[in-house]
Amino acid sequence: MQNSSALEIQFQLHPVPGRRVQSDAAPANRVAGPGRLPRVTRVLALAIQFQEMIRRGEVRDYADLARLGCLTRERISQIMKLVWLAPDIQVELLFLPPTHGGRYPISEVSLRPIAQELDWAKQRELWRNLKQSKHLQ
Repeated sequence: MQNSSALEIQFQLHPVPGRRVQSDAAPANRVAGPGRLPRVTRVLALAIQFQEMIRRGEVRDYADLARLGCLTRERISQIMKLVWLAPDIQVELLFLPPTHGGRYPISEVSLRPIAQELDWAKQRELWRNLKQSKHLQ
């Protein structure tokens, strides 16, 4: 691990109910439009980020990621299996529209069997079937 590498952690503070915060400028990190990215999109982006951290030598392995993120090794493994998805499926997941309440119909758990399939053609077929079963096509 390199000592000169920096780790950036981002978080959002939530206002206390009943308190007014006066500000002249809008927050720079606010996303345009209502809604929230589906959890599966955020978890896949995290997996890609973790993969890059390993590639750059910022962390050695999944165990380092687990310690850094205060997660179990099993959870890190579950997250990282999403990078086994075919690139076109990953792109589709990364560009899912924001949800405007409730949960997105496709979950990380429903993607695990697809990611376990190493043949991308079979992954694509399973992905199409999953989207059809959730009425997303």
